[in-house]
Amino acid sequence: MPVSPRGEVVGSGVPADMAEDMTIAEQHEWLRTFLRRRPVSRRSILLGGLAGAGAASLLGTPFGRAAYAGATTDSPLLVGGRHAAFGADPSRQLRLAAQLSRNPGRGRVLVDIGPGRGLGHTAEAEIRPLLSQVPQVDGSIYTVEQYYVHAAFDNLAPGHEYYYRFRIPGGSATPVQAIRTGHRKGREGGSFRFTMMGDQGSNTTPPGLPPGRFDDNYYQADNDPTVVHASAITATIARQDPVFHLLAGDICYADPSGAGLPPRRNLAGSPPAGFDNYDPTVWDVYLAGIEASAARTPWMFATGNHDMEALYSPHGYGGHHARLDLPDGGPKGCPSVYSFVHGNVAVLSLDANDVSFEIRTNTGYSGGAQTSWVERTLKAHRADPDIDFIVCFFHHCAYSTTAQHASDGGVRGAWAGLFDRYQVDLVLQGHNHLYERTDPIRENTPTRQAPDGSVIEPAKDGTTYIVAGSGGRPRYQFQGGEPESYRGKIVPGSNAVPNSYVWQSDGTKLTESINWSRTRFDNYAIVVADSDPGQPGGYSTLTLRGVDEHGTEFDRVTLRRAVARGHTVPTKNPPDHPGSAPGHR
Repeated sequence: MPVSPRGEVVGSGVPADMAEDMTIAEQHEWLRTFLRRRPVSRRSILLGGLAGAGAASLLGTPFGRAAYAGATTDSPLLVGGRHAAFGADPSRQLRLAAQLSRNPGRGRVLVDIGPGRGLGHTAEAEIRPLLSQVPQVDGSIYTVEQYYVHAAFDNLAPGHEYYYRFRIPGGSATPVQAIRTGHRKGREGGSFRFTMMGDQGSNTTPPGLPPGRFDDNYYQADNDPTVVHASAITATIARQDPVFHLLAGDICYADPSGAGLPPRRNLAGSPPAGFDNYDPTVWDVYLAGIEASAARTPWMFATGNHDMEALYSPHGYGGHHARLDLPDGGPKGCPSVYSFVHGNVAVLSLDANDVSFEIRTNTGYSGGAQTSWVERTLKAHRADPDIDFIVCFFHHCAYSTTAQHASDGGVRGAWAGLFDRYQVDLVLQGHNHLYERTDPIRENTPTRQAPDGSVIEPAKDGTTYIVAGSGGRPRYQFQGGEPESYRGKIVPGSNAVPNSYVWQSDGTKLTESINWSRTRFDNYAIVVADSDPGQPGGYSTLTLRGVDEHGTEFDRVTLRRAVARGHTVPTKNPPDHPGSAPGHR
């Protein structure tokens, strides 16, 4: 790689002998120093906004097909890429977000919302600008401004459907969109469905970028390039119509390598060793691509290794604040660590970058605060009689047998013992681009066999772990000689895998022989979970299904817990009007 007389890699701002060993926080500080030496004029800034054909089809305008340079102040101000989330209380809090096509100047964006299509309540959205400055291989700075709008609505009625739209005063408006609040904690809301996957990316290349570098279109030989898998998965989620969707990290792949490397953008080829391309406009086509589901269904994100973006502080997560809404309440400095309760199911989003032994550029960034929070939160949830099931989702895998990443000993060491102690029912993981379900595990050992169709009792059987990093990126493989095994293709005895491995604290792989890998499906898939709270004296169930990108079920197990006879149902609170609190962060 070319090195300047100062000892820096040309165009990077990072010392050549440190590039591969810097933490994300250190990378960010070096980039700040580099940029201070090279001020960028406002005239050189590329005005970011929506991009890609997906945005065009959803918005019904030609803007989505235009390059960013076309988004001048004379262009119509448009809103697209709508995506929703829950606040800390899903039954009463909705967070609505979207992206603007250009700098709004002094313009305002309004959100109309109400219990019917007539709407009736209007709030002004908060506008969050995001400036991204990326060193390029030729020594120049690639600079993009993006603008996102957010509105927070509190004091909503639990389990109700609302309607909303974004509106530019005197200008355009999005179509009116339905969305639901969640169930109040407990059993009164009845049954509900949620979905999960990870590692999605986009099949759309942002304008001006070479295909196959910032999108999913670099298929392996056994994949069908005529199927746009990320889009198909989004469509499958939309057809399931869940009350919420969990994405276990590796969201859009604006950072293609995921190795936690400093950015050095090079569209003509690969960046030098120790560096990574980064392009913030990939987020634009991604948000447009998931809008078909995310505008109606709250998408709740965890962060993966491809989501550590050194341009933004703290710890590479500052860009997520501008683009996404994540619930408050987690440990300080860990924005993607949070918990919420929907009906009788408690959900924890964890940041496995903090504990990973495989990819270490953010390992230990919380100083142990996250794991302490995990224990406190799990203890409180398990002691709550209104909560039956505890679900944790995160990126790096505690248990998996893929050839590419397998299992991460840092995740196991930090959290598996806590999952045992507080009887976590289900752990959902990404990182490996396929589907794999374990038998229930306790103390690193399977307690029983759980083939397709089984009923599992987590209180005595242990925790079920599922990998579903099959949201759109090209597929991975299982260990050599390890067969797939799923409905219609069951291979007896294939749960024993002699040649898997687990990452160690020194970055090496320890070979392990395991017998907990029950279902293996090497294709695109999501998890569909159906909660039925049952009745006092009976059972509460959480039925888990592996569903491929076409909606065909290939795996199913049911988790169940006894419901105490003396359980009481909470008193309902009266519905309130939508209260708006833009700027809730």
